[in-house]
Amino acid sequence: MVGVKQVAVIDPGPDLDEHVGRLVSELAGAEGVAVVLTHGHADHAAAARRLAEGLGTEVWGPSGISVVDNELEDGEEVPTDEGHLVALHTAGHARHHVSFHWPDYRALFAGDLLLGEGDTTWVGEYPGCVADYLTSLNRLRRLELEVIYPAHGDPLTDPMEAINRFEGHRRNRIEQMGMMLARHPGATVDQLLSMMHGYKLPELAQRAAKMSLVALKEHVEAENR
Repeated sequence: MVGVKQVAVIDPGPDLDEHVGRLVSELAGAEGVAVVLTHGHADHAAAARRLAEGLGTEVWGPSGISVVDNELEDGEEVPTDEGHLVALHTAGHARHHVSFHWPDYRALFAGDLLLGEGDTTWVGEYPGCVADYLTSLNRLRRLELEVIYPAHGDPLTDPMEAINRFEGHRRNRIEQMGMMLARHPGATVDQLLSMMHGYKLPELAQRAAKMSLVALKEHVEAENR
């Protein structure tokens, strides 16, 4: 939550009674509230509609998300009494994804563009997502940031190091995919999965991993055309 009287609630999370009730209670003294989404994945957006209705307000976020009432254009501002939040279109993790630049505090709310631990986030939702992801990371380099607040994990207090780390991981994966395709041009997705990870992933992780590999493969093949 950003603000005291004029508040933006970013990614209100899952649609759980206790969770939504606590948010409504915390916001009881606010004069105006905007429910704001970075993207539409359920762990970020499922509570948005119920929270907005409970507060008598609307949902703001990127286009392409059914619960959004007000679609945010790139560069559009969401007001709070702690400074405005500037929407930046940062596709990659999701086709419809925005981050919010908080200039007054040289901060960024990154959604799932970056995570608070490790060096990777999931990129595999749609064709072209890898190229979009790299472009989105590059957008952040032009901002004067002192901290990035990811939706999961701790704040990133060295923004440039974090951006470089996540970009480096993705480019390493692109390079690996290029080498695998050069050596095994007819490899199936299952074979690529085994070559990339070198071990059998848990069943629940396999679908996401395969989608990520398909996106990497598409990216490499597009670069080589």
